Amino acid sequence: MSASAVFILDLKGKPLISRNYKGDVSMAEIEHFMALLLQREEEGALAPLLTHGKVHFLWIKHANLYLVAATKKNANASLVYAFLYKVVEVFSEYFKELEEESIRDNFVIVYELLDELMDFGFPQTTDSKILQEYITQEGNKLDTGKSRVPTTVTNAVSWRSEGIKYKKNEVFIDVIESVNLLVGPGLGWGGRLRRPRGLWGPGAGDGAAAAPQVSANGSVLLSEVVGTIKLKVFLSGMPELRLGLNDRVLFELTGRGKNKSVELEDVKFHQCVRLSRFDNDRTISFVPPDGDFELMSYRLNTQVKPLIWIESVIEKFSHSRVEIMVKAKGQFKKQSVANGVEIAVPVPSDADSPKFKTSVGSAKYLPEKNVVIWTIKSFPGGKEHLMRAHFGLPSVEKEEDEGRPPISVRFEIPYFTVSGIQVRYMKIIEKSGYQALPWVRYITQSGDYQLRTS
Repeated sequence: MSASAVFILDLKGKPLISRNYKGDVSMAEIEHFMALLLQREEEGALAPLLTHGKVHFLWIKHANLYLVAATKKNANASLVYAFLYKVVEVFSEYFKELEEESIRDNFVIVYELLDELMDFGFPQTTDSKILQEYITQEGNKLDTGKSRVPTTVTNAVSWRSEGIKYKKNEVFIDVIESVNLLVGPGLGWGGRLRRPRGLWGPGAGDGAAAAPQVSANGSVLLSEVVGTIKLKVFLSGMPELRLGLNDRVLFELTGRGKNKSVELEDVKFHQCVRLSRFDNDRTISFVPPDGDFELMSYRLNTQVKPLIWIESVIEKFSHSRVEIMVKAKGQFKKQSVANGVEIAVPVPSDADSPKFKTSVGSAKYLPEKNVVIWTIKSFPGGKEHLMRAHFGLPSVEKEEDEGRPPISVRFEIPYFTVSGIQVRYMKIIEKSGYQALPWVRYITQSGDYQLRTS
């Protein structure tokens, strides 16, 4: 079973809009939701499922809204949460930003969408491209005798309309991998402070420097790669696509060995993929939606070498001054280049009078976030770069109690994947027999990429 009713509430718990799908839950039950939520929050036992009597509330929060599904039955919780997140996705497609104001401004469309998204408590049409064909943001004129629902909704292929035509048939494939990394603290620069040449002198007259603090040069505590394959499809008719990857299971089935193959975990597909075909022979076969969509996602829980390695040393002086030295090293192929690198270095909350010197790029102090952002537009593999920051520090002693947040790094490396995944082929089969061009692009980017300091 699924949801009996769906509510959209503001931050105070007041219902903005609701839809009762089954009639077995009183709509007044939602009045208990906010009290339950606040009570659990005070107790430190907040959960995604709250119960009042025989009614269960399954909820998510998005911006300044709560989306709540209510049920009395033993509902499929995973299905309900997937549906709530799909509602967020569809509404965001329609209104650009999903928040209280966009709900208030579009009551009629929201009611129409809630009617189409779910029927008698079960998810129905959840593809925003199909919904936009017959639920528009323009005024609807009365047109008797003509069905507004496109045949796509009742087709076996409900995610693609018939009669699509393009002058030039193309498919663009983006393989995007995000690296999540957490590095524990260790000794910086081998435990000894070495001043980078060319970045300020020894600071004569500033007092003796204390021993260097422990830096982010430590062991990898967590590393994983989260990948997605996104397609942008401009194809006429009803084509069938077959995508071939260097999948390790496929290579073993066909006797090709394990060389240059990748073992994919937690693989999730778009609804267009024929799962039975994939289970049988690992072929990714599908009739694609038109335009942009995410074909699949995967995860690799493997030890990843940090692509950009950061070492930092903090040097404190007796005259209320602190200097932070950061060394960044590109530990990826020399022919690759990381673009838009941003290294966020935390600084004491009472720091002032910032001065910076960098061997490349620029540094900027953001006092509202207590960080220095070191920006490097282009960072080639195998290179090392240095940044030195100088701050006045009225109360050095206070900083000891604060603790230090981790250094975080953002980057994007085109034409490169950490896992080594490759698109071996993309076959495009359509009854008219036209020729189509597939284009492939590989991108590696930072996910949750952090290096702890002590």
